[in-house]
Amino acid sequence: MPPKKKRPALHAATVLALLAGSAFLTVELRKDEQDKAPEVQAVTDTPGRLSNGASAQGGKQTWERLRNPDRSVLRTEGGKVLATFTDGARAATLTGPSRTFTEPANTKSRVVTDDWVRLMPEVWRKGAEKEKWFKDWYKQFAGSEEDDVFAMAFQYVEGAPVKKDDEGIAYRGDANFGPLNPNGSEGNDLREEQSDFYDYLGIPYTFRDGTTIQPEAKRARSMDCSGFIRTVFGYRARYPLMSSDTAGDGLPRTANGMARGKVGTEVIKLKGVGAADRPKTIDVIQPGDLVFFKLDARTKQRLDHVGIFLGHDADGHKIFISSREEVNGPTIGDKGGTSRLDGNGYYASTLRSAKRL
Repeated sequence: MPPKKKRPALHAATVLALLAGSAFLTVELRKDEQDKAPEVQAVTDTPGRLSNGASAQGGKQTWERLRNPDRSVLRTEGGKVLATFTDGARAATLTGPSRTFTEPANTKSRVVTDDWVRLMPEVWRKGAEKEKWFKDWYKQFAGSEEDDVFAMAFQYVEGAPVKKDDEGIAYRGDANFGPLNPNGSEGNDLREEQSDFYDYLGIPYTFRDGTTIQPEAKRARSMDCSGFIRTVFGYRARYPLMSSDTAGDGLPRTANGMARGKVGTEVIKLKGVGAADRPKTIDVIQPGDLVFFKLDARTKQRLDHVGIFLGHDADGHKIFISSREEVNGPTIGDKGGTSRLDGNGYYASTLRSAKRL
């Protein structure tokens, strides 16, 4: 009998020990996860209240200033992020209705996101939330389902339907990377680069510096990696465009020009192009950022690929979209390297910098 009386006490002690151990492991795991995540910077401004009528999200809203990069974040009363605005950049990330982006022709990956990336009419700066231009803009786009950068980007993947404007110009639809290279082969310059948005459209384009460039017939319906970025952010979202990497002001022509140029704000600074220059962490990037890669030793010190970071796919991987010769156009697909920024795959290991336009 005595042993039976001690069992409940022993059982209780065992349970308490297990619970204590579980709690310890939970705390340690949480600490580990926090160590992996970028530390939230101290608030540098006194939070203020947005008074421009952005009541679609309801409740009180507060502003805070964060560093690395310097930015203003709008939150709900409960702390949920409604929008992020980065100093020196026009691209803003707003929280909106959830969407799912897929590209069934080339991958099973699915990107489910409530991030909407839009260009503001002016570059963000500290205190801009008090200015009329911003209040008017935010009132128009908070909660809006009008096409944003992500929607536009997926309007060029394989199988995307063609749509024409009032002048009969097909401004969206399945895009190629470029014409077949007569001297190329599978995995070795199979397709030619240098196809820009005006080639895709098939119309001459006059830039703000007065330069007019004619499209090449062989490049019709084509855009290389930087041409894709210029199509989405420039021709569609109206970010100013340079006619080359050196002429005019705005978004340069090449991936290297975009990475090294003055536009936007660096969120991962370019240190170099070698394997040792791969960023130690990429947690600072946010949806809509341009990501730059060093893929080809023949281009020497030049960065030679660029894409748009989308966020996480349904499997938790960091995914980007770019125009690539292997898939022959814009893709989040797997051919020629998975479109992931995490892990040690082809693109993850060649990532060198990131910028917020």
